[in-house]
Amino acid sequence: MSRIRIEGLLAAFPKLIGSGRQHTYVETENVRYVYQPLELLHLLVVTNKSSNILEDLEILRLLAKIVPDYAQSLDEEGITKAAFDLLFAFDEVISLGYKENVTLQQVRQNTEMESHEEKLYKMIIQSKRQEAIQNMRQKAQEIDRAKLESAKAGRGMPAYAPSPSMGSRAMDLDNTPTYMSQTVPTAFSTGRPTDAAGKPAKKGMQLGKAKKANDFLDSLRAEGEVMNNVEAAPAAAGVAAPLVVPSEPVSIVVDEKLMVVLNKDGGVESMEVNGGMALQVLNEEKSRLKVSISAGQNTGFQMKTHPNIDKALYSSQSVLGLKDPQKPFPAGSPLGILKWRMQTTDESMVPLLINCWPSASGGESYVNIEYESTTDFDLQNVAIAIPLPALSASPKVNQIDGDWRYDARKSIMLWSIDIIDAGNRTGSLEFVVPNTRPETFFPVTVNFNATRTLCQVEIADVISLETGHPIKYALRTQLQTDGYEVV
Repeated sequence: MSRIRIEGLLAAFPKLIGSGRQHTYVETENVRYVYQPLELLHLLVVTNKSSNILEDLEILRLLAKIVPDYAQSLDEEGITKAAFDLLFAFDEVISLGYKENVTLQQVRQNTEMESHEEKLYKMIIQSKRQEAIQNMRQKAQEIDRAKLESAKAGRGMPAYAPSPSMGSRAMDLDNTPTYMSQTVPTAFSTGRPTDAAGKPAKKGMQLGKAKKANDFLDSLRAEGEVMNNVEAAPAAAGVAAPLVVPSEPVSIVVDEKLMVVLNKDGGVESMEVNGGMALQVLNEEKSRLKVSISAGQNTGFQMKTHPNIDKALYSSQSVLGLKDPQKPFPAGSPLGILKWRMQTTDESMVPLLINCWPSASGGESYVNIEYESTTDFDLQNVAIAIPLPALSASPKVNQIDGDWRYDARKSIMLWSIDIIDAGNRTGSLEFVVPNTRPETFFPVTVNFNATRTLCQVEIADVISLETGHPIKYALRTQLQTDGYEVV
């Protein structure tokens, strides 16, 4: 069929349909137009009169499901933006004028063009990238250890020095502490060396700067890796480069994962909390220590210590220390010293209760969702995802506490609240969609995080076993969801 013939058939279609007609097809002498209104547009299938009308209607229904799945809005602008995706999807349904035996899910899979070879290739690239990052971190740890040995021996310059081909830019990598790659940031004060009069010392002769190391870090940042900035610090001629010593020689991370399954009719089907405390010694001189903790009742929590931790000391004094006080904690890498676990179906233990009430009225479904925070601490970055049926337009929101967004591709309503604190312990959302079954709106998925944990564990102090004085430490505490649903 020529292009002129197709354009002529399409131009004749608007003249054949009337405003008051209820039919979904129009026949002429040679062709049959099967169509379906989509808001202000029409979805049209043109066939010959000898085709099976039932099969034509089935094709039309499938295409009508595809259009809102790929187009953000059912207007001329939305269809134009998704034109190529719609053409590819339509081509999966109709091939050489005949219908293919496919479903909407199969059309999605075919158009996404998932390739096992591509996934394998990406996995290999990611593995190589992680290996390169790990090698770089190990090298940085070796350099730091060499610096510490040099500092103990009273030498100004570290025992390790890069080859001249690396240049002064590569030398700057030595000033990057190993713990900077961890999740607990530590601030440092850096400055230029000064002379006796307090004026900045003049620069001496410097080698040319090779940018290979910095370009490698830039490429990692461009690929999405979170890398810390590495800045060059010029040293004065004849003066040793200052040794950067972390202000907090000990880092402690308290992390907790929360898994909850709520019943849509009320009650808790399951709730599980898994948490732990990890200790990282960043300065070997402070590695002989003990950690004093303050814990609440923690009813229902099962606490376990590392096998090398003195359990008797922990049970009697709530102090985490090694069984042999003469041995130091390993330096450089985090060590899990305490972990806990709790399982319950007690609704009062759930930090965020979600109730979803779908109801039908007048050909529409009204959905009311409310949340209630039962904790005494703030919940941050709260996101509640409600699945929806395939819609031709965005749902109508009557009332909301927070913000909302409709994802037409995934058919979900995303309700987001930046923070839930004492001022908004409860909130609600009401929206309207065309009438559908109540089961369509489940499961509701919830995500949030917090800077406190459900298990009441706090660090009271970190004490040096050599001097008996407190040791400065960096602390990060976080609670995250790892599966939180209403089913």
